[in-house]
Order: sequence, then structure tokens, then C-alpha cells
Amino acid sequence: MSGSNSKNNKSDKRVRIIDAAVSVFAQKGYHLSRVSDIAKVAGVADGTIYLYFRNKEDVLLSIFEEKMGILLAEMRKALQDTNDPLEKIRIYVHQHFIQLQKHPDIAKVLQVELRQSQQFINEYRPEKLWEYLEILGDTIREGQDLGVIRQDVDPFLLQWSLFGALDELAIQWVVARKRERFNLTQAANQVTEIFIYGLTTTIKTGE
Repeated sequence: MSGSNSKNNKSDKRVRIIDAAVSVFAQKGYHLSRVSDIAKVAGVADGTIYLYFRNKEDVLLSIFEEKMGILLAEMRKALQDTNDPLEKIRIYVHQHFIQLQKHPDIAKVLQVELRQSQQFINEYRPEKLWEYLEILGDTIREGQDLGVIRQDVDPFLLQWSLFGALDELAIQWVVARKRERFNLTQAANQVTEIFIYGLTTTIKTGE
């Protein structure tokens, strides 16, 4: 029983450190943040950080792993109630922006600060990001199998093209000085319909 409690305490402390790092990185920026800043917000000693992470960059990459796992689970949950590939694309886009607004600090870290990591850019294999993208690729293939999405469309290219559009809009929202003027719902509608217009064998638009 005590072993189980110890394991849970370690897990809770690790989560607390990661959440603290999200807050610190979002507020100060990755390069200006110190391990001691994270420790202070997490309510642990500086040395405790190194029991769970090798260095500050390891904390940043762990944020990606942890939070992308949550975003993946939320996306799959949002898509589970429909079998319509075109509706899935609409839900995917809206859910992407819903999570952006729901977790602005995480969004800033993933959209801006993560790009400051040379290890992430040059060496890291973002498996969870690829899983996130593959949801789109699988949806496009489903649409092709059902005859509602053009056969000449390359699912791999389209998943990256659509995600690229979402990613750029997300960055613009994150860095916007007045986010309330950036209507993400309207952006989601426009992006979705533009892509669906080019994807479908017979044009369908959302009502």
C-alpha cells in the first residue's frame, strides 16, 4: 500500500512540475525561464526537478508528450459520435481551435516556445503529433472509400496542408495582442469549407 502511495506521489509531483513549467514558459518564454522558476511555481526544491527531468529542455519535450497525449484523447472523443468523413473534418478543425482557447498557456508553449528547442526541431520524433495528423489522413481515406472525397487527393499531403493552415492560424491567435478580435469559430468555418470544397466529389457546405 505504501509503495502504491509513493508511486502516486511521484506521479503527482511530476505532473505538478510539468504544469508549473507550462505556466512559467508561457509567461517568461523558454529561454528566459530557469529551472528555479519552475521549482518555485511547483512548490518543490530546485534539485527535485532533476529527479524527474534531465534538464530544462527535457521538461519542454515532456510537456509536448504529456499535453499532446491529452489533446489526442480529446480529439478522438470528439470524433467518436459520427461516421461522416466530411463532418469529421469539420469537427477536427473546430476541436483544434476549442482546445487552443481552452488551454492558452499550453497553446503558447506548443505553438511558440517548443520551436525554440533545437533538439525538438533537429532530433526529436514527435510521434504524438504524427498520430494527431494521421487522424486527418485516415478520415480522408474513409471519404475516398465512401466516394465522397476525390480519389486523386493524396491523404498524406492533405493532412499536412490542412494542419499547416490550422497551425499558422493558431500561431497568429497566440501572438495576437487582442485575441477577442480574432474569431476562431469564424476561422474554423472558413478553413473547413475551403478545404472541403476542394476535397469533395460533389460540393457540400456546412449549414
